[in-house]
Amino acid sequence: MVVPGYWQKPDETARTIRGGWLFTGDVGLMDEAGWFYIIDRVKDMIIASGYKVWPREVEDVLYRHEAVREAAVVGVPDPYRGETVKAFVSLKPGYEGKIRSEDLVEFCRAHLAAYKYPRIVEIVDEVPKTPTGKFLRRVLRERSD
Repeated sequence: MVVPGYWQKPDETARTIRGGWLFTGDVGLMDEAGWFYIIDRVKDMIIASGYKVWPREVEDVLYRHEAVREAAVVGVPDPYRGETVKAFVSLKPGYEGKIRSEDLVEFCRAHLAAYKYPRIVEIVDEVPKTPTGKFLRRVLRERSD
């Protein structure tokens, strides 16, 4: 069942609901066994120097660092690359003052392709979230403008 549309938002309804189909903007893949995996959302994709960067992939690498409690990645304007990767990271208790932004950039640089690693890491007390726990990427992008 698909909703008839967004309340008083005809343009958004036309973009999202086409021919009776709901286009969620989710990007996924199917493995050889037929299992589907959600990779990320199209609207969150970062285009850095013409390359696609999925925030989720960068976040997954950051979560492998022992000091990282939360990580949210967004694209921010870059005069040379179009967009560049920026990460907002909150640290686990006991790591404050012991881990620098540069340490996290280097960690990612060692585990990601050159166009994917974040050029900017901002350490924050808390990554802003909705009441349901989703990262507020729009707020993070606005903080970076």
